[in-house]
Amino acid sequence: MTEHDRHVAAERRLGTVGIAHRPVDGAEASAANLAWWDADADDYQAEHGAFLGDADFVWCPEGLREADAGLLDDVQGRRVLEIGCGQASCARWLATAGASPVGVDLSAGMLHHAKAGNARTGVGVPLIQATAERLPLGAATMDVACSAFGALPFVASIETVFAEVRRVLRPGGRWVFAVTHPMRWIFPDDPGPNGLTATQPYFDRTPYAEIDAAGRATYVEYHRTLGDYVRALAATGFRLEDLVEPEWPEGHIRVWGQWSPLRGKLFPGTAIFSTRADGGT
Repeated sequence: MTEHDRHVAAERRLGTVGIAHRPVDGAEASAANLAWWDADADDYQAEHGAFLGDADFVWCPEGLREADAGLLDDVQGRRVLEIGCGQASCARWLATAGASPVGVDLSAGMLHHAKAGNARTGVGVPLIQATAERLPLGAATMDVACSAFGALPFVASIETVFAEVRRVLRPGGRWVFAVTHPMRWIFPDDPGPNGLTATQPYFDRTPYAEIDAAGRATYVEYHRTLGDYVRALAATGFRLEDLVEPEWPEGHIRVWGQWSPLRGKLFPGTAIFSTRADGGT
C-alpha cells in the first residue's frame, strides 16, 4: 500500500468527502485527529514500521537517527518523555540506551501497536493515552522531552503544548522536536515534479482540514512559520540552541508522502528544534 492509498483508506473509513482551509478550534482538531490516527494506525504501521524499527530512534523521513545525531545528549539514567510516541520505537530505543522513557499518544490505535512492540521486543516502555496539551505528569518530573513528528502539527496551540512540556521538565531539561519544515507549506503535498512549484503563501496560517459530508473535520493540520515556533518557545521558557535541517542522504531512495529524493536534494523537508528549558545549565 502506498502513502496515497493508505490515506485514501482512512478517508473512506471516516467518510471524508473534501478539503477545506478554515479555522479549526482545539476541540474539533482533537476529535478529528484522534479518529484519524485510530483509523490509520494499522496501515501506517504496515507501511512505515520496518523503516522506523522496533527499537530505533529515527527523527525524520531523511533517516537521521538519534544514535548518530546525539541531539538529546547522554540519556543514561534520564527520565525521558516522548510526545506523540506512535508505536513507541523511539521510546524503546531510549530504554535500550539506559533512559527511563514514558510514551504519550492521543491515539489508542497507535498505542495498540506500541504495546505490541513492547511485547515483541521485551522492552516494556510505560505508555499513556493523553493529549499533548494536557500531560498527565507531575511538575519537574522529566529530564528530557522529545517528539519525532508527533502531536505538534495537529494541535491548535503549540504554546499550550510547550507550556505543558516546560511544566513537566526540570530546569535545564532538553526539549527536542521534529516537524515538517515550514517552507514545505508553500508547495503541493506531492513527491514528484508537481511538488516543486510554490502554490500556497508561506504566511497563510489557515489550517488544512479534510471534512465529511456534514462539514465536520476528519483530519486537521496546522501551519506555523519558523518565527512562530521560535517566538512560542521563547514565550514558554525555552531557549533555542540549534535548528537542524537534515539534508537528503546520498543514495536514500525512500519516498514517504511528500518526501522524496527529487524534493530532498532541492530544499529541506524537516526542521528539528533543539532547545533547553530556562533555569539550568
